[in-house]
Amino acid sequence: MIPEALRENLETQVKDAAHPRELVVDVMMALQDHYGWLTDEAVAETAGLLGMTHMEVEEVATFYTFIYREKVGRYVIHVCDSLVCWLDGGYTSLRDYLIEKLNIGLGETTADGLFTLLPVCCIGYCDRSPAVLINKKAYGPLTPEKLDEILERLRKEAD
Repeated sequence: MIPEALRENLETQVKDAAHPRELVVDVMMALQDHYGWLTDEAVAETAGLLGMTHMEVEEVATFYTFIYREKVGRYVIHVCDSLVCWLDGGYTSLRDYLIEKLNIGLGETTADGLFTLLPVCCIGYCDRSPAVLINKKAYGPLTPEKLDEILERLRKEAD
């Protein structure tokens, strides 16, 4: 159930919008931020708030990389697999390093629930490649050593 303050905020945004359906991604992101991922209940709540069908919301949700329809870890690591990062050695070396370091595959979450590893086409950080996004924050240029520092800091923050 959505907290009343969040519901009121979303209802106000929808009421003030010229075309409420255009807020579908914003509403889904707000609910995802609350739940940690876009639950089935959040899809239904989005549909109800915007006067859309469950299927219409689902179609949008499954299109966007940053909408998570399954539970994810506390820190979602998007490994950039763009051409620039790939040429700079980032996608294969950083991806493989993270897979080994975290002991998970792409699309998986660590056993402690801290990290989920996902590929993404491009994060727009080409001038600092190779790069990753972690919870919407860009990091780069990266080396395995820099990744270790970031992961260690995040583990400490989680404690």
